[in-house]
Amino acid sequence: MFCQKHAAEYNQGWDYFAGLDAEEAAEREGAERQTHSGYSESAHYGWAASGDGTRSRDELRALELLGLSPDAEFDEVRKAWRNKAKEVHPDVRPGDKDAADAFTALQLAYEVLRQAEERREWRG
Repeated sequence: MFCQKHAAEYNQGWDYFAGLDAEEAAEREGAERQTHSGYSESAHYGWAASGDGTRSRDELRALELLGLSPDAEFDEVRKAWRNKAKEVHPDVRPGDKDAADAFTALQLAYEVLRQAEERREWRG
């Protein structure tokens, strides 16, 4: 089984319509659009989000708080969390309520992403 990056690399030259004449290709494309148009329709109503659909809304919010893309690896999450937490840590900024609130938000974001990563590893 390939990771997403290697699957994309493996399939980059693949042509779904190879071997079909123009009429058959148009027919197949029409059938695909008819049965799989729900996602593009949902994007019109704002239901679709960035990412590949494997992240929950809470995970996407946590990634946004850390300034990361929806497809960020957990090592990137850990690095971003450490860097941002150092800036607003209560020991670095004692008595600063805004910094304490930001630190708490970063802690919660990291915890959401850590638990999600553990679930993914558990599922295998």
